[in-house]
Amino acid sequence: MPAPHELTAVELRDALASGVLGAEEVTVHYLRRIEELNPELGAFLTPTPELAVAEARAADARRLRGEKLGVLHGVPLAHKDLTDVAGVRTTLGSTALDPRVAEEDAPLPAVLRRAGAISLGKTQVPEFGLSSYSENRVGPPARNPRDPRLSPGGSSGGSAAAVAAGLIPFAPGTDGGGSVRIPAAATGLVGLKPNRGRIPAGSAQQDLGQFVVAGPLARTAADAALLLDAMVDEPNYRATSAALVPGTFLAAALRAEGRFRIGVSTRSPFESRLDIQLDPEAVQALDAGIAALTGAGHDLADADLMYDERYPDAFQVVWTAGLATAALPLGGGERLTDLAAVMRQRALRRSAADLVAAVDVLRTFEAETIRQYSAYDMILTPTLGMTPRPIGWYGSGHEAAEDRADEDYARQCRYSPFTSMVNVCGLPAITLPVLDTEAGLPMGVQLIGRPGAEADLLAVAAQLGY
Repeated sequence: MPAPHELTAVELRDALASGVLGAEEVTVHYLRRIEELNPELGAFLTPTPELAVAEARAADARRLRGEKLGVLHGVPLAHKDLTDVAGVRTTLGSTALDPRVAEEDAPLPAVLRRAGAISLGKTQVPEFGLSSYSENRVGPPARNPRDPRLSPGGSSGGSAAAVAAGLIPFAPGTDGGGSVRIPAAATGLVGLKPNRGRIPAGSAQQDLGQFVVAGPLARTAADAALLLDAMVDEPNYRATSAALVPGTFLAAALRAEGRFRIGVSTRSPFESRLDIQLDPEAVQALDAGIAALTGAGHDLADADLMYDERYPDAFQVVWTAGLATAALPLGGGERLTDLAAVMRQRALRRSAADLVAAVDVLRTFEAETIRQYSAYDMILTPTLGMTPRPIGWYGSGHEAAEDRADEDYARQCRYSPFTSMVNVCGLPAITLPVLDTEAGLPMGVQLIGRPGAEADLLAVAAQLGY
């Protein structure tokens, strides 16, 4: 039998459910891989081997007693260090905060624990999840398994690196501006951002713009669908929710049905402020995606899209608004990274009227963009505008902190010019690794679905062999 890390998550789930593999056996296997490979990758910020083995032994005992098993019985995963896990420190990627050990699980780890998953620890993130890279002052940067000199992206970069390197079979991420899709594309994974409200935990109820939603990082569409099914299986007590779908997302991925009209676009809403230039590899990836989708029988056409020129300014205002309310201890502000410090000061200076005006721009943008997209079943874009970036690339080359912060933000927008607009619109989107460059680096394409159409996106991904 192949080693556990050589199995898909679905295969591993089946082996654990049938008793072919034991939860402790699998957990120890992955913990050994973390011990061996993580020092170079920095994917895990806080491994939790003792807690994980105890949970795995309890899972094996439940199976021996004949108790009903959860849909992820014994399957290992890990959580971003932006999310509380009981008994584990939460840093939010920031040395500006005092160390804190969580007393209880946040909603998403709680539902995955109830599903039977075993948490192996906390993964590396940027400070407060702000960035499309996973570097901070708490620990070593997360590195790309394809080339450790490069970033795996962010803010779910540590989780993506862990999945891509076989340290865990899949992982939940959170996506507020591309934070699942960006690292998935940079590391060669399937990454799904669900519809706003699809997952009650982490479903944009606690951020001003309602951008953030939790979603799966996985090696296959079926693995992503399996994790998504577990993530949505909780009491939906939130005000915003997505419509229920018949059956399971895993069944939709396995059926792989449907032929769709897909609009193709390389327009970005950041074009009104920045010169968005695509790397040749990004264009090649888009061409590869077009060829694969056409070959699968889909109808592709150029989409003539227009975006509100006010978007870049409005998005930055809303994206950084939460920094104004961050509860920092005395002296904590001096320990912030340049990006967080500068954006926090700007957020503190803005008025309520400034915030209301920015939110109004984005709500208008949402309605108009969805109206344009409705001419198609899906929209196809590159996922990223560039190949994976070097560690330390963002904000480099400037002496003043404010200049470094502005350069950092501009480089993020140029690197991922097609992702944040999906969060503003609340739509589902998936990234697929359609190309390996001559240097062996992955490049992906993004499919943006109609409201609530995650099952269609997973089906198309499976049609293309993912």
